[in-house]
Amino acid sequence: MIDKIKHPLMIVGTASDVGKSVLAAGFCRIFLQDGYRPVPFKAQNMSLNSFVTADGGEIGRAQAVQAEACRVDCHTDMNPVLLKPGSDKQSQVIVNGKVLGNYSAGSYFRGEIKDQLFTEVQNSFKRLQKDYNPVVLEGAGSIAELNLKNNDIVNMRMASAVNASTILVADIERGGVFASVYGSIQLLESHERKQIKGIIINKFRGDVSLFDEGRKILEDLTGVPVIGIIPAFTHISIEEEDSVSLERKATFAIDNKINVAVVHLRRLSNFTDFNRLEQDERVNLYYTNNTEEIKKADIIILPGSKSTIADLMELRRNGVAAEIIRQSRSGKTVIGICGGYQMMGSRIEDPRHIEGNVDAVPGLNILPVTTTLELEKSTVRTSFFYKDYKENCVGYEIHMGQTQRQGIEALNQLENGKPEGCLMNKCIWGTYMHGILDNPIVIEDLLKPYVQGKSTTTNYEEFKQRQYDLLADHIRQNVNMDMVYKILAE
Repeated sequence: MIDKIKHPLMIVGTASDVGKSVLAAGFCRIFLQDGYRPVPFKAQNMSLNSFVTADGGEIGRAQAVQAEACRVDCHTDMNPVLLKPGSDKQSQVIVNGKVLGNYSAGSYFRGEIKDQLFTEVQNSFKRLQKDYNPVVLEGAGSIAELNLKNNDIVNMRMASAVNASTILVADIERGGVFASVYGSIQLLESHERKQIKGIIINKFRGDVSLFDEGRKILEDLTGVPVIGIIPAFTHISIEEEDSVSLERKATFAIDNKINVAVVHLRRLSNFTDFNRLEQDERVNLYYTNNTEEIKKADIIILPGSKSTIADLMELRRNGVAAEIIRQSRSGKTVIGICGGYQMMGSRIEDPRHIEGNVDAVPGLNILPVTTTLELEKSTVRTSFFYKDYKENCVGYEIHMGQTQRQGIEALNQLENGKPEGCLMNKCIWGTYMHGILDNPIVIEDLLKPYVQGKSTTTNYEEFKQRQYDLLADHIRQNVNMDMVYKILAE
């Protein structure tokens, strides 16, 4: 059976947020269930949601999720190029897990370093292919962005370079599915069209049989088989990396739940920090920058940011900063993670102008700490002890600043014995530790003042693995897997 797969599988899309990342994770789990050794790969990812590999490299969070579905630890080869937008016109470029530098969107997408990057991308793919089969590749955005296509290193150029059997995914919820599928394929060059072996219509609602005629029309128009029509689902929870998914999150407080407000920053990063908390049945977690909704919260979380100073200045302009300060003084629970931790301090200094032209800004003055932004990025996965608990916790750090406490207790003790974070009191703390809220002991401590003895026994790791199995089942029921294996064996 193992010898049947001769080609990598690639999932590309007619647009962003059509479901490529989730489907790639689902196919990864199916191949694992069927006795293969799959691995994810995305040549270039643009995301503020990132993760840290065991050796301290930074990759897109989606590839870490897909690696979980494969039951392998993530590696920088799975996402050799990561772009982290710091503004509308500039991104930090990370290659093989380390910062290469900051590039304007114009210089990057004009391809000034495209040959260098494409070489790195191909080398990463070849290393993975030696040890795994199949490699499940994911494209980015639309395959038909003609103005960017000449310098593409992630979509059809990659598919052609590795001869990947490629499946085009379209989101029928958006409308215009016939035009998007037909147009995307027609705008490809002839050798690229040959890589497209199947079409999947995603997020279908209603009776799938009503699309029988649509399936035939698409196949007649494109000459490519429609290998699956996948219904939209709400019974499966898979981490989504794209910030567009934030638009589908709750935005207001409700009665009879512990209301947890995540401050919705413009450059919010690593919102997956809150997925575990969001799954807790005792909690209503919502994202807001509305002062009235922040006032209603039991717990306020300041999340990470790729542009901490700019986001902090915006919070001052829109009145959210003043409301957070008021709520912290009234006894509400207020915590900060990474950039949010920096914002809670008395001052953020940027002497090297890493984030812009501002030398320093006052913080919210909730925590007695000061932060200095630095050129070198800290990326490390670690274990730690939270507060005075004896249970081992895990998390990871991604930040470009160093924060100094001023005569106050640390929140965590790292595995190397060093203190980390800042503990003002039982309700107010800050930390650089992404993933801290994935640890049950932290969740229970955070919610303790509000739960009235009601605890949860959910094992989050087991929960996530069940979701991958449910996703695999959903895909198997709605995709012709015999045809998928056939195109991979041709």
